[in-house]
Amino acid sequence: MGVIAFEKMKTIIALCSAGVVVCLVLSSVAGVGVPGSTFSPQAFPELSAVRDQRLYDFQHKVPVSPLSIYHSYAEMTSLLFNLAANHSDIMTITSLGKTYEGRDLWLVKLSDNVAQEEGEPEVLFTGSHHGNERPGYEILIYFVQYMVEYYQNTSAVKNAIDTTEIYIIPMMNPDGVEAGTRKNQEPNHGSFGFSKTVTSIGVDLNRNYAGWWFLLFLRPLFYRSTSYHDASEVYRGPHPFSENETTAVRQFIEAHNVTLSIDYHTYGELIMYPWGNSRLPTKDAAVFASIGENLSRLDNYTSEQSIYLYPTLGDICDWMYATHHVLAFTIELGTVYAPENPTVLHKMSVDHTKVNLYICQRAQTLAEKR
Repeated sequence: MGVIAFEKMKTIIALCSAGVVVCLVLSSVAGVGVPGSTFSPQAFPELSAVRDQRLYDFQHKVPVSPLSIYHSYAEMTSLLFNLAANHSDIMTITSLGKTYEGRDLWLVKLSDNVAQEEGEPEVLFTGSHHGNERPGYEILIYFVQYMVEYYQNTSAVKNAIDTTEIYIIPMMNPDGVEAGTRKNQEPNHGSFGFSKTVTSIGVDLNRNYAGWWFLLFLRPLFYRSTSYHDASEVYRGPHPFSENETTAVRQFIEAHNVTLSIDYHTYGELIMYPWGNSRLPTKDAAVFASIGENLSRLDNYTSEQSIYLYPTLGDICDWMYATHHVLAFTIELGTVYAPENPTVLHKMSVDHTKVNLYICQRAQTLAEKR
């Protein structure tokens, strides 16, 4: 066994050992169980259909529809650069890094003094961690275009841009979008990176963030929405932040002071917040519930703690909240992965432009209390 492989094996053994110790300690404390152990699907029976279908989808590759009404990566890039050129006083576009296939991860910033760091509240919107969930990036393209074009004559837009630093990563997984796949396109060398040959393609980027990774070794059947098998549609990667895309997000978050965020996915018409690995409430449970309720008035979605859809590990929201105290939400758009009706997509975009404007407004009050 080589030095690198030996070090990887030591890391895995350490994770498993630490998991056993932590779980034994937690279970010995009265009233406290292993994170996630109190989950009960019966608590939200109205989610059973979505939950069952999504878990089924994870075991089968879902056919993805043609781009048709959706922008390709190249079309999105061209549009964003044109908008930045025409509205350079309030918009910039920069690259956070490159994917395995060499595509840039574009970051849009909207602010009145866009070239400066003003110390204003920061918000982050991300879309399409999963390449087959196309509305996630499409509604963010719409949001950017709406904001720059209505800045001068819409008070809500002007107030958001003048008082908030707004960051958007519209397409988190451009390789997956172009390939029509949930996962990215980086080759895997076995589930833990030990194989000399390529065994499968792609990592589920929204399972690749850090946090409680050891639990999957202890309860793989419980965390069915996450897998350490590289052929799985929900394969989390060989280790946290193994992928270029998630590493780029980590570096961005570490360099900023984001107050609120939304990560857009499909589907289920849900607004979700931490924790996804435990039924235990966060210390900001009341704030999460308040914001979720207000968002639901705008898009008529159901607001809930993430675990009530299904327990998961390694998602962006749990990591951002646990590590950087970002009040992070996931919104599951619509009722299918990629609706082909342009009217449905347009309404989704309009509704969630309102949602995003509310997040900018709420960031003001939250920042004052931090």
